[in-house]
Amino acid sequence: MRIASLNQSSEQRRALILNGSIFRTMMVLSVPTLMFGFVQALMPLMDGLFINNVAGTIVASAVTYSTPVINMISALAQGLSVAAMAILGQMNGRGNLLESRRTATQIVVSGSILGFASAPFLLVAAAIISGSLNPEISHDVFLYLALNAFVLPFSFLESIYNGIMNANGKPEAPFVRMVIMLALKVAFNFLFLVVLRMGLVGCVLASLFANALVTAWMFYELFAKEGEDRLELRDFHFDLPIVKELARIGFPAMLNSFFLNLGFLLINNETQRYGPLVLTGQGIAGSITAVCFTLPGCLSSAVTMMVSMNVGAGNPRKAKRSAFVGCVASAITAVVVIALVVPLSPYLTILFTRDRALLEIANKALHIYTYSVVGFGVCMSVQGAFIGLGRTKVPLVLGILRIWLLRYAFILATERALSFYAVFWGNLFSNYAAAALSVILISRVKWVSGIRE
Repeated sequence: MRIASLNQSSEQRRALILNGSIFRTMMVLSVPTLMFGFVQALMPLMDGLFINNVAGTIVASAVTYSTPVINMISALAQGLSVAAMAILGQMNGRGNLLESRRTATQIVVSGSILGFASAPFLLVAAAIISGSLNPEISHDVFLYLALNAFVLPFSFLESIYNGIMNANGKPEAPFVRMVIMLALKVAFNFLFLVVLRMGLVGCVLASLFANALVTAWMFYELFAKEGEDRLELRDFHFDLPIVKELARIGFPAMLNSFFLNLGFLLINNETQRYGPLVLTGQGIAGSITAVCFTLPGCLSSAVTMMVSMNVGAGNPRKAKRSAFVGCVASAITAVVVIALVVPLSPYLTILFTRDRALLEIANKALHIYTYSVVGFGVCMSVQGAFIGLGRTKVPLVLGILRIWLLRYAFILATERALSFYAVFWGNLFSNYAAAALSVILISRVKWVSGIRE
């Protein structure tokens, strides 16, 4: 596989996905996607290292608790990103590249408006949620959520950019964006946390400056840079049928992301009752296992690309085989990750803290979380296949079952016996149960498009 293959045009990449071997295509698409996932997972890891070592346990626990709240508001962006991958991918599969670019412009403008309109909701959430928390973290949770309202519009546009570029069969573009973002976040974290000692405010400022600069670069990439993927805002007006189809395809994905993170919030609510130490230990384990979960999980984007284009081109057999290869590749990747991370776990957690009690919690949580990665990877690959088909209601159901019925119910049922460790075991149980259910569902699906032409 030549590195030059990453510089293919949209038409060449389309030809590869439709006519190339499944394994080679999966590798071409997955290498940048895996690299993207790895760099994306390094983001919370690097943030966690700075926050835990410089800002302290209270700030770290506030950030851990607040993250699902921010992601709940960002669910709108995730829904648009999923709709972009499904709709644009099938348009590209049919060879309708001009209509694909026109639809992409509709998605960018819609996402920009939604991003700015959603920011005030984070302020309202900050006021409501912080009032019912452990007094040790209540103020910091409010401050972190309120300040992140300024970051939210930028993260909306980044999600949409990823969806458009993935739909065009160019996952290397989101990877480049993520590398730039990581470098900026590290630099700004060092400036605001280590040099200026700004604590929680510094955490948010690092995100704000990094996201603003990356968004400016993305706008240049989409609207100013010469090339076949360039979008046009001249004479723009909303196309109601396109907007309705975006809403129809994207809304289930929005609900999926929203309920997923609402479940995480409720789980954090159970954990925070045991104090900042336990919540921080969970956060440390979560920062490390973000790498473990992201690597097999990010293969779902390659599955979505291959399924959407092949279904759009009228090749359901290849779409089905692509989904199967994606599941196997995710499982193999997960096993490799487990083999690498488990022996290194005590050396990883000590980078965050020297507190023995905190290390004990983090190490046990890390082991349990890591072993659940295989089930997570398979489940995400199957969800990617359903998204490629345009059947986004199925991932919604799977997401709700995995977090609410399987995980949250497990925690409530076993919390008395397992204490806060019920949270960690619930993760393992729900991921494998959801993987088994998702495989059953994908084996019975009809491989035809769920998108109205």
